[in-house]
Amino acid sequence: MPDHRRMAKSSLATVWMMCSLYRALLSALLQLARIQTDSVVEMLRELYPNLCFEIVAMSTTGDKILDTALSKIGEKSLFTKELENALERNEVDLVVHSLKDLPTSLPPGFTIGAVCKRENPLDAVVFHPKNCGKTLSLLPEKSVIGTSSLRRAAQLKKKFPQLEFRDIRGNLNTRLKKLDEKEDFSAIILAAAGLKRMGWENRIGQLLSPEDCLYAVGQGALAVEVRAKDQEILNMVSALHDADTVLRCIAERAFMKRLEGGCSVPVAVNTTLKDGQLYLTGAVYSLDGSDSLKETMQTSVNYPQQNEDGPDDNVQRVGITAKNVPGQAQEAAENLGVELASLLLSKGAKHILSVARQLNDAR
Repeated sequence: MPDHRRMAKSSLATVWMMCSLYRALLSALLQLARIQTDSVVEMLRELYPNLCFEIVAMSTTGDKILDTALSKIGEKSLFTKELENALERNEVDLVVHSLKDLPTSLPPGFTIGAVCKRENPLDAVVFHPKNCGKTLSLLPEKSVIGTSSLRRAAQLKKKFPQLEFRDIRGNLNTRLKKLDEKEDFSAIILAAAGLKRMGWENRIGQLLSPEDCLYAVGQGALAVEVRAKDQEILNMVSALHDADTVLRCIAERAFMKRLEGGCSVPVAVNTTLKDGQLYLTGAVYSLDGSDSLKETMQTSVNYPQQNEDGPDDNVQRVGITAKNVPGQAQEAAENLGVELASLLLSKGAKHILSVARQLNDAR
């Protein structure tokens, strides 16, 4: 039997001589995780047809704790710790994540080597079969809506005060089964990207526009995490970067990092990139949505790529290394996120988030 680990470390320059093996780590024993990982591996296979890829399945803490709201568990690396341990032990060479699951500061020695082209980042409403054809505004008063997200609940409570919102956990299959087979929920809120990747777009009864519900930082984007010093792997996966998605997500993650936010507080964003201008809308909310701050800022990211290697060639911006995206554009995107967060903090965002965190801890 060939020594796969030795093969995985062989030089890309010799791929014409042999089929090297790179292990891609599946982020969870879940159908959606497998689909996401398969999509990344397929892109790599198209780029590097002489390489072989083995997918290794693992589950994480976040996958195993299904009876507690994510906001109550309090573990920053809920979906990443076990996977990063495998990376550190050289058991795998890259890890596929939903970007929104990755903290804005990665542990030393790791980096996001690729951010793939973003799927639709909006949230979607999936209705109980008896409510097919309705929208949230048409549901009867006191209808119960399931969501595991404080961000979604805070925004929608304010917009639809006649509805009730309750936690619902589990993978997509589990949540849809709970919706369809019981009478506990009139509808549930899910990420449109996940439903699309599963081939369940037909279950989307209503897409929530940014006016209805700003989305989560990084939502809809897939990230490939690698060892920061492994230049061979880093160079390989960097071809998967989508420049527009990278810049949007750097701004969003910088906004989140400056606010010191996370899944235990309601923080939401919306980004667009048009004609070289990056627009970022960011908001913070109280748990019930009654108190909020929302602002929009923009910056130019219209900078050319400079093909100069140097000491900052592998610079990380909120955990992302993107050598093939202009450094000045990345810096502008990062500064945009920091400046918008600073503006909200100057208007009282820290108090809103502190109270939200305390109330969530007390629930």
